Amino acid sequence: MRKPRDIDAELRELARKTKDLKTRKVVQLGELVIATGAGDLEAEHLAGILIAATETQSAETTQAWKTKGAAFFRKGAGRTGAATTGDPASAGQGPRNEAAG
Repeated sequence: MRKPRDIDAELRELARKTKDLKTRKVVQLGELVIATGAGDLEAEHLAGILIAATETQSAETTQAWKTKGAAFFRKGAGRTGAATTGDPASAGQGPRNEAAG
């Protein structure tokens, strides 16, 4: 005879996995903020930058940001702290301590 499913146990496991995924996402976002050098910004400044980015309607601007972000990941900048080429202020980044890398 087939064993009945424990729906409650399955739901608890799914809830645990959901919580783990949300936690991992928050940690990864924090690591990204630090890797780009934006961790030195005040929270209000960073929030303002992110809000402005989400409200941007310009396809040209968002494509430029996407290209710059792809270059950041290709260079492995997450480990070195050397995030971008060009003007960091244009990407909404604050000053960075390169020696700390």
